Amino acid sequence: MTERAVLDGRSLTIAQVVQISRGEGQVGLSEAAAERLRESRSLKLDLIATQQPIYGVTTGFGDSANNQISPAKAAELQRNMIRYHLNGTGPAATAEVARATLLIRANCLARGNSAVNPAIVDRLLDLLRHDALPVIPERGSVGASGDLVPMCYVAAPLIGEGELLYQGSVRPAADVLAELGLDPIVPEAKDGLALINGTSFSSAYAALAIARAEELAVLAETCTALASEGLNGNRSHFNAFIHEEKPHPGQITSARRVAEILADSGLALEHSQVLGLSDALEDRGYQRLTRTIQDRYSIRCAPHVIGVLRDTIDWARRWIEIEINSSNDNPLFDVAGGTVHSGGNFYGGHVVQAMDALKVAVANVADLLDRQLELLVDEKFNNGLTPNLIAPVQADEWAAGLHHGFKGMQLACSAITAEALKNTNPVSVFSRSTEAHNQDKVSMSPIAARDARTIVDLVQEVVAIHLLAACQAVEIRGAGQLATRSRAVHDLVRTVAPFVDTDRRMDADIQAVLRLIRSGELVDAARSEEERKELADA
Repeated sequence: MTERAVLDGRSLTIAQVVQISRGEGQVGLSEAAAERLRESRSLKLDLIATQQPIYGVTTGFGDSANNQISPAKAAELQRNMIRYHLNGTGPAATAEVARATLLIRANCLARGNSAVNPAIVDRLLDLLRHDALPVIPERGSVGASGDLVPMCYVAAPLIGEGELLYQGSVRPAADVLAELGLDPIVPEAKDGLALINGTSFSSAYAALAIARAEELAVLAETCTALASEGLNGNRSHFNAFIHEEKPHPGQITSARRVAEILADSGLALEHSQVLGLSDALEDRGYQRLTRTIQDRYSIRCAPHVIGVLRDTIDWARRWIEIEINSSNDNPLFDVAGGTVHSGGNFYGGHVVQAMDALKVAVANVADLLDRQLELLVDEKFNNGLTPNLIAPVQADEWAAGLHHGFKGMQLACSAITAEALKNTNPVSVFSRSTEAHNQDKVSMSPIAARDARTIVDLVQEVVAIHLLAACQAVEIRGAGQLATRSRAVHDLVRTVAPFVDTDRRMDADIQAVLRLIRSGELVDAARSEEERKELADA
């Protein structure tokens, strides 16, 4: 990935959004985009001079569009529009979301159809460069005329109003701008509307959720491999032949990754090796096999579940990358045609549909891993592991009967999974008629995107608990027989969370593994050398 993203309104990627959201890399504006901004603004000024009514430029907003005003009132109209939408509620968006929002809005405006003063885009990039971030309440948008309420918290600091988070403190935006040597922008006609009338806040959540969901797919495959080893599983369930005969791309990729992780495992064996553990039946009418030849669904069908997530991510990424490279405000100025068009590109329909689908696919992975965990802890199904993965003890030892191992961890994991599943309700069907029936069909995209973020966070917690249990299981089984790649993950987990030899609190273990997940260290450990190289070259 390049260290500098050059915005042109056409080529921003989710990978770049993630990088910039973490405060890494720099952002600039292409000369072609700068020229389009100048041309679009020039057309706007020419059309205003004709005194024709232009929605949101020389008219009021929404159902007030029949109120035409003189050009002399345009700047005050834009200020008022920003002010009357400053009514957000709920917690503030994270710094990562704020950075992503600034970046995406700058890129959408750089496409050159919004007729803003080019200084608007420059100032958005100035805030990114100085890491002076708008404080954006999460709630208040229905994703119809874009994310009006949250985006006003982005717009206000540009005109010297509102607050900015700068160097760890929330301060008046005017003070921060002055300290940085930046003047507040005097808004022209359309400037405020172009800033708030778009899907950039929803898209910021969506882009970050997609990136983290892709990491969850990698981790879920690693969890499946470790669970298969802990359960003395049959790794032939992941043989390419099976999955190529049902050739969904995500399923094939998922099965291949699990198979590659288990390639040299001494615990999860090939089908032929499993058969070799039992005596030939010969002339006996019945025998109980030494080892089952077929694992339960949560192991055997894992690629079919994780593959759905992978395939959902593929099309969701395409949709969101189109969205973050689009002109999604209203009206739009057609420089080539010399005219202006009113429409509805601010509608977040593709964002909400992508996020409603993504959150279901991610939550299904949580359910899969929770079922795998149940197999690991339950002595009825764990193929000879100890009850609840307690450290093995002799019946005559004092510790016998005193410990319950991962019983509480499984309870917690089930609760977290239930919460993730509860949040999968499709938000797209809950349209509300707002703004005097002008916004009479709305998308609800920011709510779906925030739900996706929430579910991703919950599933990371499920992964953390699963990994701790799976590492406990393979150590009870004999960690020396682990596959090379699953051993790397096991060893990394063990740097922050020791084997559970007696009952103790494990919340700190969960948090430590979560830090490894959210820092990217565990995801990196789970990838092959080839995958790491591909990512480095991307």
